[in-house]
Amino acid sequence: MSHSSRKAVITAIISNALVTVIKFIASALSGSASMANEAVHSLMDTLNQGFLFLGLRESEKPADTIYAFGHGQKKYLWNLWSAIGLFSIGAGLGLSHAWHSWEGLGNSHIIETVSILGHEVSALWLNLTVLGIGFLLEGYSFLVAMREFLRRMRASGEKNPLAYLIRADDPTLMAIVLEDSAAMLGLTLAALGIILTAATGHAEYDIFFSALIAIMLGGIAFYLSFINMRFLADMRDMEAEYLFQDIVEDHPELERYHDLRSIIIDEQNTVLVAEIELKEEAMVNGLQQKISDVRDHLLDELTSNPQQREQLQQYALDRAAVEVIIGRAERIIDEIEQDIKARLPRVSHITLEVEGICSPEAPATSGGGDACTGEAPQNS
Repeated sequence: MSHSSRKAVITAIISNALVTVIKFIASALSGSASMANEAVHSLMDTLNQGFLFLGLRESEKPADTIYAFGHGQKKYLWNLWSAIGLFSIGAGLGLSHAWHSWEGLGNSHIIETVSILGHEVSALWLNLTVLGIGFLLEGYSFLVAMREFLRRMRASGEKNPLAYLIRADDPTLMAIVLEDSAAMLGLTLAALGIILTAATGHAEYDIFFSALIAIMLGGIAFYLSFINMRFLADMRDMEAEYLFQDIVEDHPELERYHDLRSIIIDEQNTVLVAEIELKEEAMVNGLQQKISDVRDHLLDELTSNPQQREQLQQYALDRAAVEVIIGRAERIIDEIEQDIKARLPRVSHITLEVEGICSPEAPATSGGGDACTGEAPQNS
């Protein structure tokens, strides 16, 4: 879990937990439907951020015998459960409360004053004070999340916050930003409902804005579900694939590639798989001399007896040929891997298979040709 993500999540948990308590107290004393839905909103935010924290913690676990590429996708699973469960429940509870408040509108009256520790206090000012405290606490959480969001947006080269919000690769940070943004909007809606009700004497305003808060929760649930489902559906990393294509085109020893695929494990880990074909001159030039040198070195290590050297000639020649050919292929593959990881560090696992060697007259297309032969072992 990165320090910035940890700070954003923990800050959001603490601020929302405090706000939840005071909102529930204020809603119980004043009877405001908007305040009640804001209390539910803050409760869902707090529980959701607890889920996000658990997801981040689980995603840090290293690869093991069951999870070969680590536990990174658990983060998206916790986020998805949170979005579908908590926010959907919050939206349902909010709409239900608004509906019951509307049904009981004729049998209720607007509470103008409340008693706190033996003192009469205006219900309007109590609610506005609580909303003001909530605005300060949740506003601080919002600033912490937005600073990290804008830092990552600038690092990615994006200038439009809305565009980056849609395509960003860290759903956890997106969830915090959206929740805190919705919290600020929810506070504003609640304040409008409470002020209009106090000014006009019509509780319909309070109920209407409480329903808007519930609908907003439902919208967040839908959007966060959509974001996290993308990463749980074996989504391809097109930036990594385009980078690989560019590297193949520019590499002097590669002819072409086949079956290029990628999977995003999480925002810090992408798996890339492909088959490549090498140019004939990359493998053949100087091959005989290199094999002879390796053969002589092997014979020197095995024996100094001339008769035994003669008997081991064929074995040393065969082994030298294998070592030289595999060594050349591995060098090329290592160069590709290092280039990809240097330019896109999130590509953490690369598996390349040398499918064959192409002669100069082989057509330079993405399909195979008769002038390409052989298949070397896989390197990952």
